[in-house]
Amino acid sequence: MTVPGSNLRDFLESSPWRTSLTPEQMERVRADTTMRTFDAGATVCLRGSPALHWMGVVDGMLKVDTIAADGRSTTFAGVPAGAWFGEGAALKGEPRPYAVVAIRDSTVAFMPRQTFLWLIDESRGFSRWVIDQLNARLGHYVALIESFRLQDVTARVAYCVSELFNPQLYPSTDRQLVISQEEIGRLSGLARQNANRALHKLEEAGLLRIRYGVIEVLDLEGLQRFAQGHG
Repeated sequence: MTVPGSNLRDFLESSPWRTSLTPEQMERVRADTTMRTFDAGATVCLRGSPALHWMGVVDGMLKVDTIAADGRSTTFAGVPAGAWFGEGAALKGEPRPYAVVAIRDSTVAFMPRQTFLWLIDESRGFSRWVIDQLNARLGHYVALIESFRLQDVTARVAYCVSELFNPQLYPSTDRQLVISQEEIGRLSGLARQNANRALHKLEEAGLLRIRYGVIEVLDLEGLQRFAQGHG
């Protein structure tokens, strides 16, 4: 379902790359970008589907994942409200190597690939922002692999929560995350029970507070140090 454009306009105006564009460039962005809503559990795009859009999360939260032939799923990232993602696939124009699924009811903005590529050609500031975005995403995945291979379960959960506050990738994340412990488990590749135990250890350390359906981050810097094995 397409959502009326008033909320979309606000989202586009608050996007971090907005200041890089001229009024004329922004006018084309507003004209070309659309918005849709997805129920929790719905697929936003399938693995192997054409990368026809660059996407932004207006509201809710998505996960980027893949499912192996034996049915096992691997989540690469959670994408909270305020974030744009999928620039790599849009640049290459190849089928998406991942699926995107709504963790909870979500609203997503779709900028056509042609408009995204046009902005890269026409705006030096936007191009620089995309380079910084790709660099930050590469750093995220390197740290994610390190966390999964070298850190214990609690540090993995600390990393998955703290990374939702990455200032380049996710600049608008609220300290009160509306996210369930089951969803944290999906993001960190753990069963709900293991994620629950890890979250309670982090709560006991004074780094966050757990409430029903909400995780409040009390000490982001401490959470980041814990995720790096320095807790």
